[in-house]
Amino acid sequence: MQIEINVSLDYLFPDPRTVALVIEAARTEGQTVLSDHITIQNLSRMERTPGDSDIGTRILAQTAGPRLTVNYMATVAVTRPTVDLGTLHADALIDLPGGVLPYLRPSRYVQPEMFGGFVANTFEGLTGGAMVASVRDFVRGAMRYIPGSSDSNTTALETFAAREGVCRDYAHLTCALVRAAGIPARCVAVYGPGVSPQDFHAVAEVWLSGAWHLVDSTGMSAANELVIIAAGRDAADIAFLDAGRDVERVNQYVAAWV
Repeated sequence: MQIEINVSLDYLFPDPRTVALVIEAARTEGQTVLSDHITIQNLSRMERTPGDSDIGTRILAQTAGPRLTVNYMATVAVTRPTVDLGTLHADALIDLPGGVLPYLRPSRYVQPEMFGGFVANTFEGLTGGAMVASVRDFVRGAMRYIPGSSDSNTTALETFAAREGVCRDYAHLTCALVRAAGIPARCVAVYGPGVSPQDFHAVAEVWLSGAWHLVDSTGMSAANELVIIAAGRDAADIAFLDAGRDVERVNQYVAAWV
């Protein structure tokens, strides 16, 4: 599947500063960047660093003034198949690669240690991919997608109590429940043509049968139609823009289509 991406960002700050941007399609397994171009105006310096788990790129942009304007376009071929989660098994702890182990642990917004009893009771008898599929269905059925119902500080535990949120909240809760079952799970920033309203999107990714597999508990997208941008422990690691405090959004446009 070939996906077109178009992003425009326009932000104001009270003073020049260094901004971290994570918006470029990653060059990673399951997708090929056929073409891409980014323009960042009003810069005094720019550096690139690898994203977490070496997925994607983090751009460090030092502004020459109080305004940052970014335009990004890309064409990406997604070759990743959609896999039946029920056919996948959970890997034993001793067999997990070192780079996967951090995604079993608690993080800023994902608290698996708070969900052990709930997971044991609710998903009793389920293991591996069957358990993950059941978690996905539970989160989708229990939650209401309501823009503005959460903020950048909302945790998985708060989402579980409120039963409402946006994509990052769905991803956080999915990761918390899956990690509580002893299966590595991380948050992934993506572009998806099925995302409504169009915006930067967040999904979960779980480690099963020796590989990572995307899981969108909002039900908006399947694995074979998502373009991965970045991956991390939670939303703090994959934020599309990190500029500190006192940030004013002038304009933001995100579009992905087939």
